[in-house]
This record gives sequence, C-alpha cells and structure tokens, in this order.
Amino acid sequence: MDAYQQLEAMILELFGAERMSIFQRRRQHQDLVARFKTGKETREIKVPISPQSIAGYVALSQRPLLISDPYDAQELADIHPRLKFADKFDKSSSFKTNNIICVPILNAGVLLGVLQIINKKVGTFGDADLELANATAERLGNKFRYELGGTGHAFEYLVHRKLINEKDLDQMTESSKDSRQLIQRLISESRIPEDEIGTALSVHYQVPFVKYNPDKYHLYQSESKLNLSYLKRNFVAVVADASDNPIVLMAEPNNAALLMEIESAMGIDSYEISVGLPNQILQYLGAGSGGGGVPGEMDEILDEIGTSAEELEESNDEMSDDAPAVVRLVSRILHDAKRLNASDIHVDAEKNGPTRVRMRIDGVCRDITQVPASHHSAVIARIKIMSNLNIAEKRVPQDGKLAFRMSGQLVEVRVATIPTVAGEGVVMRILASGGAMPIEKMNVRQSNMDMLTNMIKKPHGILLVVGPTGSGKTTTLHAVLGYLNTPDKKIWTAEDPVEITQPGLQQVQVSPKIGFTFAAALRAFLRADPDIILIGEMRDKETAHAGIEASLTGHLVLSTLHTNSAPETITRLLDLGLDPVNFSDACVGILAQRLIRTLCPNCKEEYDASETDIAFIKRQYGEEYLDELDMTSPLKLHRAKGCEDCGDTGYKGRTGVHELLQMTPELRSLIYKEASVSAMKEQAMKDGMRTLTQDGIYKVLKGDTDIAQVQIISGSE
Repeated sequence: MDAYQQLEAMILELFGAERMSIFQRRRQHQDLVARFKTGKETREIKVPISPQSIAGYVALSQRPLLISDPYDAQELADIHPRLKFADKFDKSSSFKTNNIICVPILNAGVLLGVLQIINKKVGTFGDADLELANATAERLGNKFRYELGGTGHAFEYLVHRKLINEKDLDQMTESSKDSRQLIQRLISESRIPEDEIGTALSVHYQVPFVKYNPDKYHLYQSESKLNLSYLKRNFVAVVADASDNPIVLMAEPNNAALLMEIESAMGIDSYEISVGLPNQILQYLGAGSGGGGVPGEMDEILDEIGTSAEELEESNDEMSDDAPAVVRLVSRILHDAKRLNASDIHVDAEKNGPTRVRMRIDGVCRDITQVPASHHSAVIARIKIMSNLNIAEKRVPQDGKLAFRMSGQLVEVRVATIPTVAGEGVVMRILASGGAMPIEKMNVRQSNMDMLTNMIKKPHGILLVVGPTGSGKTTTLHAVLGYLNTPDKKIWTAEDPVEITQPGLQQVQVSPKIGFTFAAALRAFLRADPDIILIGEMRDKETAHAGIEASLTGHLVLSTLHTNSAPETITRLLDLGLDPVNFSDACVGILAQRLIRTLCPNCKEEYDASETDIAFIKRQYGEEYLDELDMTSPLKLHRAKGCEDCGDTGYKGRTGVHELLQMTPELRSLIYKEASVSAMKEQAMKDGMRTLTQDGIYKVLKGDTDIAQVQIISGSE
C-alpha cells in the first residue's frame, strides 16, 4: 500500500493528471479489481474483462486506448459496438471524467492488469502521453510481476515445484517446435502429470485450468459462426458447465487477437476464459481422442444438421429420416447415454423451440443437448425405424425395443413414443446388461441380510420385492436368484422384458399381445418341474392367485409389486381378492426398497452434526430404537461438496434402502383378521422390521449418503 501511494504521486505528476487506478487481474476470475482509488475513498471496484467497460476492453484486447471524451457514445462505438463508459462513479461524487488513457500491464505476454490515468489538468492527453503510459505499464509489469501474480514463462511453476530442473526445461523448449510438442514431451519424457502442467499454465496465464471431463463439461450450443476446423487449428473450444455457463477454453489465453475474433463470432455477453492442454481441447472438439471426444462429435453432427436446416427451410419438405447426420446423431445420443450410465433418455418436443434431449443419471434428469426443431420429426422417425414401429402413425402411443452395440457389447433399449401438443415425444429406457449383482454388494444392513437369507432358504413360499418404477426391484430379485442359483435347483423366470441374464436360469419373455401373460407362463412353469419361479410382476388377480397356488404346492416364488411399503402390500393383495389364510401361509416375507443417491467418495466431507440433524435422526428413527445406532458424541456426518469426478453435484451412484417384513405367527393372526395397515406395521416392527426412513438414517451414519436424501424418501424435514 505504501509503495502504491508513492507510485501514484509520481505517475500523476509525470502525466499532470488528476486521478489514476491500477486494476489487477484476479486469478481464476474473469475480472479486474482496483483496490486503490485516488481521493478520500479507498473502495474496491470490480470490472469484468469484456468490451462493456473501458478497462475491461483494454484487458480483453490488450490494446491501449486514448479517449478524449468518455461521454461521447459515438467515439466509444467506433472502438467497439458494445463499449460503454461506467459513469456511476462520476454520478456518486462531484468528480467528472473528461479524458482517459488506459493501457494494459503485461509481462511475458500475459495480462497482469490495467493502468488507467484520468483527466489531464492542462489540455488533453496526446500521443506522447500514450507512449509514456505504455512505457510506464511495461516498467510496472517487469517490476511488480510477482506481486501481480505472474510467472516469467509458462512452465516456471514446474521448476519451482522441482518437477523438472531449469536446464532440462530450457533444452526441451529450444528443441521443441511449438508449445504443443513441448507439453507432449513434458508428459512423455519427464513424466510430469497433466494436472501439474495445467496448474503451471493456470498460474502463468492467470486463468483457471479446465481438463478434459465430458461428464462435467459439454460443448456450448449457440448460434455461433465459429467453424470447427478454425477451432481445431487454433486449439479453442467453447464449452459449458452443468449450469450451461459458457467457458472459452484456449491453449494460449493471452492471444488477444484470437480472443477478440471469438468474442465477436460468439455474440454472447458473458463467459469465462480458461486454459486447457491442446490435446484435451481437441478431445472436446472430437479429434484424436480414441472415441473419448464424444461431445465434439455431437457438435460436428449438429453443425451438419444446422447447415441442412437452411436448405430444409427453402424446400419446405420434411427431411429424410435416413439422412446420415440424423442417423449419426441418434447413434451418438445412445452411446452417450450408455457412457454416462443413464437409465433413461428423454427426447422432448418444444413448441417454437429446439428439441431437448435429457438423460436421467443417478435418478436425476440432466440436459444433454438440443436438436433444431426442423429435425425433430427426422430424429423421431429414425428411432421408430430402429424400434420397428410405425413411422406413419403419430396420433397414438407406441412401444418397441431397439438394440445397439457399444465396445462389442449389445445394449438393449425399451422405447415408448407419446404424442404431445408440441409433437411426438420419445422416452428410451436403457435395460441393464450383463449378469446379476452379487447379493453381498447390495448394501443391505446385516440384520436384514440375515433375515433375507433365512427366508430364501425355505423350500416353498412367496417373497415379494415392492417399490415404485426404477427402484431396483429387478436387480434385487436377480441378486437373490444369483445366491440361490446352484446346479441342484431348477429355476424358471418370466419377465417383461428380460433385462438381466444369468447362466443356469431358464428365462422366458412374456408377450401379452399374443396371450402369453405372466399367469400363462406361470401355469406352464408348473408343468416343467421347477424348484424356484420368478414372476416379473403381479399385475392382476389372476397372476397373484397363480403365484400363491404355486407357492403352496411346494415352490419358492419370487415376484414384484408396485406398492409404497411392505405392510401396505398385504392390504393391496387382499384387496385384489386373495384369501387371507392362503396368502399369510404362503408369504415368507416382503422387501420394500428405494434407491437414493450416494455421496461422491472422492469429495464428500465430514462435519459435526447440528442440533437440527440430531433432532431429525431421533425423531425419524424413534427414541426406542436409538440404541441400535452407533451415535458417537460429537456425531460425525458427511455432506456433498462437489468435484470433477461427480460433475460438481457431490453425488455419484445410488444405493438401496430396504424395509424387510418377515411373516411371523403374530402377523399371520392379524392378516387372518384383515387388520389395519398401522396394526400390521406395529407388529412387523416388533418382529424386527425397520422402515425405509430408518434404513436411510442408518446409511447416513454409515457415510453413504446425507440427510437431504433421506428427507426425500421420508417426505419430512
């Protein structure tokens, strides 16, 4: 501060000026900050690096400006159409800005800040003043380089970190034809991690480093005139984060001329500037990435579609559904969904706007891309052709299936088309491929696991797994079958569709269209000497009756039902007309489950539970059962933070919460009497059942998830 005050007096005297400011570039931010202000006030002024202010424009263009009258709108417009003078500082005081010299402070070609000198006391600033200002800024850059946060060259940080010595770096720099080759050699010859090189570039260029992470960043969709080959040639990618905030990613973010060209072509007001490694930027653009550059390929396809959209408007004719760009676009969407581990793909028509493509990842829908409205019908038609659906019928919903190969593996997709007021919408469910999950990987608490294994060891009876669509019921049933699947057991399954395949099972796909229903399959199985039968779903009274009969005649029957909790399932089945005595004798247990998001293991952070957290746990778990929990004092819980691995959400993957009801003599007597749900729940809890919310709290204390996720399933705070 003392050095600045001395410097300020010298510069003002040198120029015969009234005021001056030094704007310092804030590292990791796209703005400048002036912490010193002439006059009584020492305020902090932040200015974005953009053409919308004088200091911001000088920082962006790295060109000096001499402005004779900042209130002359035409003079500013001649420099840049969006250039404005922020007169709010004049309005808030008696001071009036008459003329300005503004020059960039650079060192080693990198912007460190901006020097702004205001109001020449006698006359106006001229060319000689501008020349003097440039020389002053150069001296400031050299003298205060380290104070302003700069480094002498791009890889000085690596020497400082002792990852390479200066002599070796100099030799490598001299023998490399460009920075891209030098970076490659630093990685391959000196074994320096890419993240360390990125940090060095970030320190030098004073901007954040963004590495290749397609789960977190996608190519920004805009009306940009930027050509893909131009971007590749200059190592530039315009990407966006999960909130769709644009980021200009450059290998050399100090290239002001290139940045001005991009800024002009993009036509957007605000964006961040970041540095990236050349090869990783090319990955975003879809080049040389060994299939990893998917977002770039998507952008290329959309570029192609954008070009043909203009021709389409002229011809007023619907585009052919087998156009190569549309075929590749649908294929790309399917591959992206599998790569991102999405469960569903939503292709949503919008009135007067582009078609949105969203994917459900870990149970949450995320925007992935947009397709021009002119190509909506072509994309839908392509999906219908792949699913063997009627492309001419657009008035009624249709269901079908398609399959595609990814890395040699066949992936099956269930397709549903639904007509909406804006056009046809499509939802695609990606069916689980591969074998069954081992039962020990299901994250079932030990008390429930002991009960469950006892139930499924019984030679006959019926076990129901219940929950809403997408709660993992099929996965659980196949995990149980995997545990039971031994050579001495004959197992038949009837499913719609068959999602998970296991060797040793006889699996059957039902087809209600031709009368081959679950009930028909079950009757057929009884003639085929089964030990264990899996029925995909008890949709109706007929199937439920057949399932009960099969279990009473000496078979173990597994099935699913769409109910909210284990005790409710009993009343639902009795409402279907099942005999209470037969059902209670047949049933060995009911497992209700939900899927909740798990905290990202890479970034979850521990914290001391607040009084509110502890009160929630005690209230929801129940004071009488608290002894079961390992509640230390102070109680440590975990919460979501966010990192590159989880796309800054704080969550990665899902796990099950379970509610296991076992049939006991006391509960059977209540079912005979057709008692209320609350009475059956009370008895089940005495018999050892713990509710979904209680199991969720157990998993919070275990560190798998957080209280926010439990509040979603409990519906309370």
